[in-house]
Amino acid sequence: MNAFYPEGSIKNMTDSEYYLSTPERLSEAIQKELILESRAEMCSKEHDMYIDLPFCRAVIPREEGALGIKDGSTRDIAILSRVGKPVCFVPISLEKRGDSYIAVLSRRLAQQRCEEEYLSLLEAGDIIDATVTHLEPFGAFADIGCGICSLIPIDAISVSRISHPADRFYNGMKIKAVIKGRENGRICLSHKELLGTWEQNAARFSQGETVSGIIRSVESYGVFIELTPNLAGLAEPFEGAEAGMCASVYIKAIIPEKMKIKLIAVDVFEQPQKTQEIEYFTSSGRVERWDYSVKGAQKEIYTQFA
Repeated sequence: MNAFYPEGSIKNMTDSEYYLSTPERLSEAIQKELILESRAEMCSKEHDMYIDLPFCRAVIPREEGALGIKDGSTRDIAILSRVGKPVCFVPISLEKRGDSYIAVLSRRLAQQRCEEEYLSLLEAGDIIDATVTHLEPFGAFADIGCGICSLIPIDAISVSRISHPADRFYNGMKIKAVIKGRENGRICLSHKELLGTWEQNAARFSQGETVSGIIRSVESYGVFIELTPNLAGLAEPFEGAEAGMCASVYIKAIIPEKMKIKLIAVDVFEQPQKTQEIEYFTSSGRVERWDYSVKGAQKEIYTQFA
C-alpha cells in the first residue's frame, strides 16, 4: 500500500500533529524515522526553511530542502515556493540549548525515501494521486509524492485541445494521473486516458438535446465546441464565436463510425471563471492499453502502456 502522497495530502496528519507537539514525541519520531508534515512558515535569506512547532522553531537547512539542491540539479525555487504551504520531512535531530530546543528536519530524506520505496517501483500504466503545483504553457507540473514533481504535457491533459493547462487545472488541484513512462530517469505522466473513450463520453448525450459547451477553436470551416474534456463537436461558423467562451448547442447528429458530433449553435455567452472539477472514468489500478476510438471507426486513437 502506498505510504507516500503529494504534500498536503498526507494521510496521517493526526500522527504528525501528535509527534510534533512535544520534545519527547519528536524524539520518538526521530528514532522511528517517520515522515511527518507541517506548514513552512518562512525562508531565510540563506534559503533555510522554518517551521513553527508548539515547543520550538524547527529548521530545514537549504541542502535538506529538496533532492538535487546540493548538486544544483534542483533550483532553489523548489524551496521558496513552499512557504505558506505544507511540506513533508523526516526529523533528524533535536537538541536542547538552555531553556529552548533546536530541531533539524530533512525534506530531502523524505523525498529520497519516496523515490526509493515508491516511485522507483511504479510502471507504465499505473494510476496515481497527484497535486498540481504550477502551470506552464507547455504543460502542468504535479507533485506525485513528497514534493517530487512530474510533467503532464499539454497534449496529454485531454483529448479536447486546450490553449493553456489553466483551461483544465488550477494550482493545488488534486487529480489522478497515469504513468506514461520514464525519460532520463524522470517519470512522465499522462491524464487524458482516465477521462473516458469517445463512446463513453458520447453516451452521455443524445441527438435532439440542447446542452452547453466551451468553444475551444474557431476555424474557417466551423467551430469546435467541447462537450466534455474528451469529447468535442463541430458547429458551422457563427457570429460571436471566440475561443474560451461558452455556447449552448443543439445536438444535430451523433455519428459513432466517424467519431463525429454535429452541432448547431443556439447562443454564446461568457464562460464561468471557476475551473470545473474533473470526472474520471478510471481512477485506480492500472491501464495496459487505452482505446479512445470506436471499434471499426475510420480513425484509430489509442495509448499502449506496456
